[in-house]
This record gives sequence, structure tokens and C-alpha cells, in this order.
Amino acid sequence: MLSTFLAVLRRDLLLAWRGRADVLVTLAFFIIVVCLFPFGVGAEPNQLRAIAPGVLWVAALLACLLSLHRLFAQDYVDGTLEQLLLSREPAALWVTAKVLAFWLSTGLPVVAVAPAMALLLDLEQGGLAVLVLSLTLGTPILALLGAVGAALTLGLRGGGMLLALLVLPLFVPVLIFGAGAVEAELSGSGAAAHLLLLGGGLAGALALAPMACAAALRISTD
Repeated sequence: MLSTFLAVLRRDLLLAWRGRADVLVTLAFFIIVVCLFPFGVGAEPNQLRAIAPGVLWVAALLACLLSLHRLFAQDYVDGTLEQLLLSREPAALWVTAKVLAFWLSTGLPVVAVAPAMALLLDLEQGGLAVLVLSLTLGTPILALLGAVGAALTLGLRGGGMLLALLVLPLFVPVLIFGAGAVEAELSGSGAAAHLLLLGGGLAGALALAPMACAAALRISTD
């Protein structure tokens, strides 16, 4: 099973590299959204510093949402998805590999760029490490939950809008705890509780989301 997991992971990462323009568009979207906020709310440093955690998390959430439709679409069109579903390997296994590849090609670049964007918004140095940690824990949850929504809307006309309506309510708790972790750290109360909740959410999503996603894919391909 490990060989199957690694094969699917390697294949999806290779496809992401070949279609790296889509990855760059997602990263550029994240950067542009963050850069637009000072124009809308003003460039007063204290104000930017106060909204920085929320702005960065909202931008990361929207960047993830922008790219979710790509998760299964290409495999659905060329028939690869049906072959995977007919294989003897557990569907949850290769679904997890595909979500991991999606996060490595989409979520990880956002996490890497986030500290630079935080400095642009004048976020205090003490919050940078917590910001990176919260994004590292939170963006995989967004990918896992989004994968379920992408599977449910696969092949539907207007699926992108329906996908947003399905997953945005599920993203809200992750957004609250992620941004709240940075704010709690900066206020001096500590971010441990928020990070533990994100860690618990990640563990729960890892346990349940691949199976739910596999079931949704079978429904969508029937």
C-alpha cells in the first residue's frame, strides 16, 4: 500500500510541476489579496498590525478555495479516477496521497510566503512563528475538507459556486482558531489552546475526510 501511496503522490506532484502556472496563479492570488487590504483600510501601521492575522488567514483560505476545483477534475476527464476507484487499493489511501500532493503544491508555498506578507502588514516578530505553525496545521485541514466538497461537486455544471457554498461554512472554525492563535500569542495569553484545537482538527480530518471523499467520488462517478 505504501508503494501505491508514493506512486500517486509522485504522479500528482509531477503533474503539478508540469502545470506550475496554476500553482503560481494561486500564490499570486494570495499575495495580491494581502496587498490590496492596505489600499482598502488605509496604511496606518497600528491598524494593519491589528488586522494582519485575519487578513493573512482569509487570503490563505481564498487561495485554497480558488484551486480546489483542480483536485480531481483532470483525473475525472481522462478516466484515471474511474481506474483508481476500480483498483483493489483502498480509495482512502490514494485520496490521501492526492490531497497531500495538492497541499504540497498549493498550501506549502502559501505557508512559505506568509512571513514576508506578515512583515508587509507590520505584524510583530513574536507572532511570525505562531502564524507559520497555525498555517501549517490549518491549511491541510482546508485541503482535506475542500477535497470532500470537490468530490461532491465533481462534474456538475456550476460546480465551482456550489463548491464554495459547501466548504466555506466548514472553513470558518479553522479560520477562527488560526487567526486567533496569532492574536492570542501577541496579546500574551498564549497560542497553545488554539494550536491544540487545530492539531485535533487535523487529526480528525485525516481520519474521516479521505473516507468521506472516497464515498463522494464513487457517487459522482456513478
